[in-house]
Amino acid sequence: MRRWCRTGATLAIGAGLGAAVSRLLSPRGGEEEPDRSGLLSRIPVVPVPSVQASELTVSPGGSGAVMKYGFPSLANVKTRESYVISYDPRTRTASWVIEKLNPASLSGPSDRNCCEFKEDDSVHVFHRSTNQDYKGSGFDRGHLAAAANHKWSQKAMEDTFYLSNIAPQRPHLNQVTWNNLEKLCRSLTKRYLNVYVCTGPLYLPRQEADGKLYVRYQVIGQNHVSVPTHFFKVLILEQMDGRGVELRSYVLPNETIDEKVPLERFLVPIETIERASGLLFVPNIMKRTSSLQAITNK
Repeated sequence: MRRWCRTGATLAIGAGLGAAVSRLLSPRGGEEEPDRSGLLSRIPVVPVPSVQASELTVSPGGSGAVMKYGFPSLANVKTRESYVISYDPRTRTASWVIEKLNPASLSGPSDRNCCEFKEDDSVHVFHRSTNQDYKGSGFDRGHLAAAANHKWSQKAMEDTFYLSNIAPQRPHLNQVTWNNLEKLCRSLTKRYLNVYVCTGPLYLPRQEADGKLYVRYQVIGQNHVSVPTHFFKVLILEQMDGRGVELRSYVLPNETIDEKVPLERFLVPIETIERASGLLFVPNIMKRTSSLQAITNK
């Protein structure tokens, strides 16, 4: 991704972030979580109804198709050619962005070189970020809905360059581990009928020297664009045979991550993200399914 940045060293994180975040937000406090090795093999599967004919006529990756499982919140919802966004005017970035990926949306004539980062004129000037906010900040302009997810339409790809779809990311995270997670999402379209991706920032508490927990984060530029402490991705994966839906949810810190750490280490229970973000995913999914036990059973 194109960026304005000042290179600087950031702290490497430990490999057990997912478990650490879960413990931090767990209602049981510091109680140890069970070992999550092999979590991918235990991801829940729930039934999903058959696809309606009207859903098949929507343009590949179009925002209309994203509405199938509802929205995790209803504040400041905006639709684009290729995604749906809930914008937070306080942080000058999105609360969440939802997109739908499939082989049709990932191929096409779109040219990233023709895209430019741009202000979102639909956001009041008091509450929007600008390119100048990122200049010299040391942070990349990190996509929430990734440009490469929407090659099916030049307009769709260009829409991902609105700064409302952007959040400050550490350069190494943006260009390495986060990029690898985006590639993973695209690769899953080879195994699943559709891949719904919800992405957003998190602002998580951290224990400081006095033993108390604080939520502290940097802001950049004249518009005080908030720098997330972490980012999440929630994946809703529709199986090819229509047998069900699989859920995967990731939390990554906005820091340099050792390239040797596998993405599976950042898998967390979906409840972790719901508690931390104030969003709800499971109730929306259950409106299209028949068994809550299949999701919550551990």
